[in-house]
Amino acid sequence: GHYLGTDSRGWDVAAQLFGGFQVVLKAAGLYLAATYLIGTTIGLLMGFWGGYFDLAMQRFIEILSSIPFIYLVIILVSILDKDNITLPLIIAVFCVFSWIGCSYYMRSATYREKARDYVAAARVLGAGPGRIVFKHILPNTISVLVTLIPFSITGISSSITSLDFIGFGLPERYASWGRLLADGVEHMRTSPWIVLSVFAILVSVLLLVTFVGEALREAFDPKKFTTYK
Repeated sequence: GHYLGTDSRGWDVAAQLFGGFQVVLKAAGLYLAATYLIGTTIGLLMGFWGGYFDLAMQRFIEILSSIPFIYLVIILVSILDKDNITLPLIIAVFCVFSWIGCSYYMRSATYREKARDYVAAARVLGAGPGRIVFKHILPNTISVLVTLIPFSITGISSSITSLDFIGFGLPERYASWGRLLADGVEHMRTSPWIVLSVFAILVSVLLLVTFVGEALREAFDPKKFTTYK
């Protein structure tokens, strides 16, 4: 019943591919929820308030951007026993840096939207900052997030696989495409189907995400649909 054979440890390749896909889906869900919640909120506030808050956050982002991410992961895995590493912990480390790009896009979109007439009308009618930002500006900038989501999913999938491949990812209780790929590369001459299987599922998943993301982008295209006149 081993349709794709087994690896060097005798573990079924098809089962590991399916388990790795489940891990990638969980990682993508946690990553998107945390990254876009933080990045969207900070970006909206930076664009709406501007001034000293915007300048202070830009300097903080510049400092954070200069920290090498891969070194931080290696240090974390070295300090903690690898068996204590969990998927939420790895995603938390990713999210420390990943919200930066989202916040910049939302900042630019908010600067543009807050100069629109509907924002001025909301102020005249007595709407507070929270209502203006999250009730009026956010729905008109949502297309920016939809455009970024496919790239985020492909990025987190590739990053999780890469960390497992070099040995600084999740422990063995998690199914992993990266460890399976490393095992296939190590036994390339005797078991080439392992590398081919991992490569095929990676390409397939990334293509599907790209196609779905393109469809979502067209569905939320601001040139076709808008919530203001």
